[in-house]
Amino acid sequence: MKLLVKLLLPVILISFVFQTQAQNELLTIEDASRMNRDLRPETLRSLQWRGDSDQICWIDKNELVVVDAKSGKEKTLFNLDDLNGALSENNYDSAKYIPSITWLDENRVLFTHNNKIFEFDLLTKKLENKNEYEQGAENTGIDINTFNIAYTKENNLFISKNGKTIPVSYNKDPGIISGQAAHRVEFGIYKGIFWSPKGNYLAFYRQDETMVTDYPLVNINERIAQEEDIKYPMAGMTSHEVTLGIFNPDTETTHFINTGGPAEQYLTCVTWSPDEKFIFIGLLNRDQNHLKLNKYDAQTGELVKTLFEEKDDEWVEPEHELLFLNSHPNQFIWFSEKDGYNHLYLYNTDGQLIKQLTKGEFAVTGYLGSDPEDKKIFYISNEGDPIGRQLFSLDIKSVKKTMLSSVKGSHSGVPSKSGNYIVDTYSSLTENITRTYLLLDSKGKTKQTLLESPDPLAEYSIGETSVFTIKNQENTDLFCRMIKPYDFDPQKKYPVLVYVYGGPHSQLVTDSWLAGGGLFLNYIAQNGYIVFTLDNRGTANRGTEFEQAVFRNLGKAEVEDQMAGIEYLKTLDFIDADRIGVNGWSYGGFMTISLMLKQPETFKVGVCGGPVTDWKYYEIMYGERYMDTPETNPEGYEESSLLNKTQNLAGNLLVIHGTKDPTVVWQNSLLFIENCITNGIDMDYFVYPGHGHGVRGKDRVHLNRKMANYIFDNL
Repeated sequence: MKLLVKLLLPVILISFVFQTQAQNELLTIEDASRMNRDLRPETLRSLQWRGDSDQICWIDKNELVVVDAKSGKEKTLFNLDDLNGALSENNYDSAKYIPSITWLDENRVLFTHNNKIFEFDLLTKKLENKNEYEQGAENTGIDINTFNIAYTKENNLFISKNGKTIPVSYNKDPGIISGQAAHRVEFGIYKGIFWSPKGNYLAFYRQDETMVTDYPLVNINERIAQEEDIKYPMAGMTSHEVTLGIFNPDTETTHFINTGGPAEQYLTCVTWSPDEKFIFIGLLNRDQNHLKLNKYDAQTGELVKTLFEEKDDEWVEPEHELLFLNSHPNQFIWFSEKDGYNHLYLYNTDGQLIKQLTKGEFAVTGYLGSDPEDKKIFYISNEGDPIGRQLFSLDIKSVKKTMLSSVKGSHSGVPSKSGNYIVDTYSSLTENITRTYLLLDSKGKTKQTLLESPDPLAEYSIGETSVFTIKNQENTDLFCRMIKPYDFDPQKKYPVLVYVYGGPHSQLVTDSWLAGGGLFLNYIAQNGYIVFTLDNRGTANRGTEFEQAVFRNLGKAEVEDQMAGIEYLKTLDFIDADRIGVNGWSYGGFMTISLMLKQPETFKVGVCGGPVTDWKYYEIMYGERYMDTPETNPEGYEESSLLNKTQNLAGNLLVIHGTKDPTVVWQNSLLFIENCITNGIDMDYFVYPGHGHGVRGKDRVHLNRKMANYIFDNL
């Protein structure tokens, strides 16, 4: 270990430091639980461009405000009184606030109010009820061409057409679900209905879970507690079967796409062709290492051709639909990590690769759009700074890129339809920026500052936050964040709380406001603790080699990297190496217990919630991607399990779980308790009745107080 420490010391590559000037206010536990809205940065609500124009608009309290990008002039388009006046004239209930809007053109907006769809003309102030749907409707999707509304109730799908309810599915068995997001919301799937571009057809997921084992959750609010079963396919067990239907609202008929077998495959990246003649589906095998992007005839449901295939020894993880160009409807942009980083590729609908658009040792993290003639596209990437996000435009013909944002930090953008302007929204630790909105031209020149949010913590005693890198045993850079007490004294010794997540798709250390640390961690630091976070191998946006280092043995590389962070901390004179604790939730709960059991001599205290304690009790889609099945990888499951290591627990450990957790089922922590009892090991345990995978609302204050007090009392 001493050799490793010597290697770590000289390789701190960067260090960003931010410190709010110490004032008189201290964070309360309510503040730390986000109950105080005054401690949130200001925002421009419902920010969007006015139709196809170069006018940017947003909702400011009770007004819809617009700024002309060229002239810089600002005006109010309408206010809540205008809207309520139009509602009142048509005998509709008034609105308490301006709802979110969708622009139909430069003068007409669409919004929902009390389950009704309204069109509002800004010039005439005329209001028209275009459609309405049932109370209790969920997963709504509005087609702005026809104003038809697709929605679900319980496990069935419906369409409201001219106020008439049309059933799309007639599922009598609750195990068959239509119109909802499939595959447990993995693979970038966030919805289950897909209107065609002109609104003539509706594609939808049909998920058959009847073959999946029932898993019991318990409702204790009845005098005799009631069992509430969910379908929970655990790793290695029978999975559900998904198909894609296409419904014609005019004929009220449905046919299904012939995706073929095997039945246990994943249907991803569902995308209509611009002319509605074809539909594209990514077929991913259950092993998640072989993807086929298929083109189907939307009228017959038959396969036209496989455009291309992607394979990987570890996993392939498609998460984006096809992004069709405006001027070339037979060309689309595709996200892929096939060269080791997430990049953009240009294909045609025959499956021919036209060109790779972005390339290098960085990740494209978001696609923003293109101009009408597709001369350039807009995207976000972490090029040049793995913990930052910058805005770029790229000339499709020459593949020459231009960085539009000019300040270090984490940026997002909304380009105008013309491509002449983009709104840059960002925050930055390095530049001490809470949140700023800039109006940029197509070359990145600032035309106007739309908002500079003041620091809501300016009057609070917030300690120094720094971001830096260390090296692990593989000589790989690991990004770290450290929060110090506001009254930090380098001559003192401080206990350390390691806050950890460490799992795929996460990145906790970012160049953003508070460096992504949040108020709860600053509350802990305020009370005399060093709070430390490290993004280990397996976390996101560092390339596939970094991310796939955890394959088939979750908890091994992650623990090694977290311990590299601990060894670095031990070299600091102000660290009390005998008082190190760890805290995390979900995958962070798995990591918390892993560190407590695998490094018992290091960690005095652990506090975690919703932990996976054995990956064979986790669901198929996520679990098998990283671990394969218990049958094909018994050694990996045995090594990563926490249920065979409870005898190692030496410090104080508090485990927390929601009793109706549908993500990491309660069984995980209950079995952990049972193993502790069997081994004569003491631990502490707390449950939140009725809560799922996390504790929200007013109970969040109780949770944060519970965790903070356990840390304060034991560390």
